[in-house]
Amino acid sequence: MNEAWMPARQMNNRDTRQNRDSAMDAQNGSMGNRKYVMRAICWGVLFSCLLLTGCGSTMTVSSGEAAFYAGEPLVSEQAVHSPWIATKNMTRINTDDHVKAAVTISRTVWPGHIEEQRPNGVVLVPDEQWATAMAAADLIHFPNNGPLLYIKTDRLPEETRAELLRLKPKGAPDNKGVQVIVVGKVDGAVINEVKKLGLKMDVIAGDKPAEVAAAIDDYYARVSKERPMSVIIVSSDEPAYALPAVNWIAHMQEPVLYVNKQGIPQATADALAKRRKKAVMYILGSENIIPREVTDELAVFGRVERIAAATPVEQAIAFAKYKDKKTGFGWGITTPGHNFSFVKEGNERLAIAQAPFAHLGKHAPLLWVQGDQVPMAVYDYVQSIRPYYEHSPVEGPYNAAWLTGAEMSVVPRIQSELDALLEIQAKSGAGHGSTHHHSS
Repeated sequence: MNEAWMPARQMNNRDTRQNRDSAMDAQNGSMGNRKYVMRAICWGVLFSCLLLTGCGSTMTVSSGEAAFYAGEPLVSEQAVHSPWIATKNMTRINTDDHVKAAVTISRTVWPGHIEEQRPNGVVLVPDEQWATAMAAADLIHFPNNGPLLYIKTDRLPEETRAELLRLKPKGAPDNKGVQVIVVGKVDGAVINEVKKLGLKMDVIAGDKPAEVAAAIDDYYARVSKERPMSVIIVSSDEPAYALPAVNWIAHMQEPVLYVNKQGIPQATADALAKRRKKAVMYILGSENIIPREVTDELAVFGRVERIAAATPVEQAIAFAKYKDKKTGFGWGITTPGHNFSFVKEGNERLAIAQAPFAHLGKHAPLLWVQGDQVPMAVYDYVQSIRPYYEHSPVEGPYNAAWLTGAEMSVVPRIQSELDALLEIQAKSGAGHGSTHHHSS
């Protein structure tokens, strides 16, 4: 209440109480301080009780979350029940379960609250064969504009079933309204489960990766009424070198076709022959991964370009940097203002699950990390394209990233280090805590 309008009696009473309280505090000395401390302790105990047990309320907190609130790092996936953990430049898909990861990524990219955020169709792939699943990512962009979800060869996981019901695929207008494409070898029981959901379905069957990849190439050509001349050639024996291609094919029309150290499978040769010696083949891997003898055989089908590096980590970086100016193929990321998607090297199923991050939003190539460190090659690459501002950080551009995997497999420090590397900096070297100087 404004003192100018306070009645005289109230002002006198207030002054009397203040004088009395001051006198009591002076008389009791440190007793007042002890009361204050005890009161603070009581409130702290009460707050801790509410935080940890709920004390009759609806709020419950796990022991892992309690550790987080106490300032300790989270050390298990159970510590945080949210499927996402976000820092300012990076968002983690917080699970190592590939079925759940694919669903979470589907929810992230296709939230579905408005019509344009619902997919046309969904790709379903069995999780037993990484090469088959990777080839199927070519259908994410076209004709589906939709996610890739995992199934088992003999059943439809409950998480995947629930996501299909949530998504309610609209049906691909360029593909006769097909809502689901099942790729790979699966039991008839799985097909029947999908049918029971009332979804219009196509099946691209097969259990050999080279044959399935060639069948996907034919399917794409039939639906789109054109066959891409450019293809990516990868080894079905070397997933860590092959998988960086998954984000590109989820984003663009080029398919993957498979070779191995023994040579070119017949299905791959047949697919290349359909390009009538006009194929442009981008080889991922050094001669240790795909021997020169194999590339010499490929040359009869058209032009061969090799993108090679010594390690899987460096291979992913080399592909992220690569650009063919003649065809426009390749990410060509050598300047600031881009997005990346990080996965622990060796986790093939998570690497495939995150492929939609290259299709919508801030289109992202795949880069590998280790579970307990950022590889030096990754550090150097991300640092080389760090954004810098002249006068103000609002100038941009900005870098960002996704990270797929729980904190048990990719420790929290990795997210922190990458988040810091992505941060925009001043050209002057001044930190974000320093005084900003603006040009006049």
